[in-house]
Amino acid sequence: MAKTDTILAIDIGADSVKLAEFSCPPGGKFVLEKFAFAEYGGDLKEEEILPALKDKLQSVLAENGFKSKKVFISISGQSTFIRFVKLPPMGEKEDRVRQVVEYEAKQNVPFPIDEVVWDYQLISTGVETEIEVMFIVVKDTVVEELTAAIESFGKEIAVVDVAPVACYNSARANEVGGTECVMILNIGSKCSSLVFIDSGRFFVRTIPIAGHSITQQISKEFGIPFKDAEELKRKHGFVALGGAYEEPDSEVAATISKIVRNVMTRLHGELNRSINVYRSQEKGNKPVKLYLSGGSSVMAFTPRFFSDKLKIPVEYFNPFQVVSLPDHINREQLAEVAHMFSEVIGLGLRHITSCPIEISLIPEKMKKIQEIRHKTPYFYASAASFVLCLVLIYFSLAKQEKIDSIKVTKAKQIVDSTVQLQDQVSNAGKRKDALQGELREAQNILSGRSNWINILNELQEKIPDNMWLVSIAPGTGAGAAAAAAAPAEDENRPVFPIFQRRGRPGGPAVDSGKVEWIDFEGYFFGTANEIDSFKKNLLTTTVFTDKEKELLVPVFIPPADPKNNFITFKMSIKLKVPFNR
Repeated sequence: MAKTDTILAIDIGADSVKLAEFSCPPGGKFVLEKFAFAEYGGDLKEEEILPALKDKLQSVLAENGFKSKKVFISISGQSTFIRFVKLPPMGEKEDRVRQVVEYEAKQNVPFPIDEVVWDYQLISTGVETEIEVMFIVVKDTVVEELTAAIESFGKEIAVVDVAPVACYNSARANEVGGTECVMILNIGSKCSSLVFIDSGRFFVRTIPIAGHSITQQISKEFGIPFKDAEELKRKHGFVALGGAYEEPDSEVAATISKIVRNVMTRLHGELNRSINVYRSQEKGNKPVKLYLSGGSSVMAFTPRFFSDKLKIPVEYFNPFQVVSLPDHINREQLAEVAHMFSEVIGLGLRHITSCPIEISLIPEKMKKIQEIRHKTPYFYASAASFVLCLVLIYFSLAKQEKIDSIKVTKAKQIVDSTVQLQDQVSNAGKRKDALQGELREAQNILSGRSNWINILNELQEKIPDNMWLVSIAPGTGAGAAAAAAAPAEDENRPVFPIFQRRGRPGGPAVDSGKVEWIDFEGYFFGTANEIDSFKKNLLTTTVFTDKEKELLVPVFIPPADPKNNFITFKMSIKLKVPFNR
């Protein structure tokens, strides 16, 4: 991948937003280029979170200069509905699995299925007799509002993930829970997510106890606004050690520490219930270690509290072991917020590698819009190519017009110089036409001298020995055709006399001008087949036509006496090249 191949990962929490820009240079590195953390501030109602998010995003994007267009986002597990369902084995038929999962989703989701966005993934259980399916559902309006808010800054949403899943992918990439059962407790502002990683298996529970619960108790205890209570928590908050430990000198700090311990005790109770559910219902292993993450997990003595209660090692989860940090990254600032960036790292990993769990809650309507956007550059490229072709054609025509203009100018100069000779040329032309006329007349006379000789030579060559002609004359073809069509007056006499002269009554008039047809009359001794042979021979000459339909035999008189083979005939045949009379 090129250095410029970057993505922006955004984890959207209930009271804060975490951003990081990652690059993927050649060599397979995963580099953190920029990061940012911003809180909305105050005790916001649900309808106030989206406007606050847009305001913070606008300022954070501008201040930190995040340039990536492609965005991967994760939303809080509190906004989603996550369920695990066990199904009988169904082979590798993905369509069948999706049908069953969709049916289970309809049975378990507390919303109409057409009003939600959902996705699923098969989870390995290690048992061949069953399949565990995790499906995640979220209201489509939640996703559409969040994605629209981010897209309003010119970004393109590539993946919509869920915070617990992103945290799980980050832990697996950092080799957490690969061979044993561990837990990651992300204590956020309004909810906590408990993720089980059991030799690759995944299980999660969302618990509605978190930092917000502590702030509310402090506000109630001291009768102060939520904002002031939050300040007191951050200034004096820690988990009271309990037992015989000495309390702090500050009465306020002592009271707050007890409030924190009470809330943490409730959270511990939920952890114990979640562990029991996982081990009994999911047949999971006993957790051997707990990792902490999230903004509310950094209060003093939190790891010690859970270690004492759960009797297992507890430490903070460091998701940056798989991330390269360049020199320009402020490591001190990063260390202050690193415990809140496990989901962000998980999102970034979706861009460079295949993760154990890959879901995306992008609505279908948004997918279609993105498909159109992806095709838009091709449309622009086609339009640009078309415009470029038009421009090239325009310049080509303009250049051709310039060339033609030069040619026209030169032509006008030539014409102007030629006009002076126009009279001389005109007179010479008239004289030339007169001479050409005389020449054509002389050529016609000369060429006509041999026409009849050629005709007689061809006839002499083709005529059989037992045939002779008594008349050869120019014809029109019309008279012969009429004679062929007229009925005979007597079976024993010809249609018209053999020696009938042209111009006599009943004969065709001889046209003046060109000779196109030749009529001839004759006799022969033999059979009718010899006439056909004579016709075929005539069609092979150089002077007569080679088209059989232009050779007519209007008169063919067999002998009256069968013993007599004396036959009379008359033919008309068209010349290949007519000539003047």
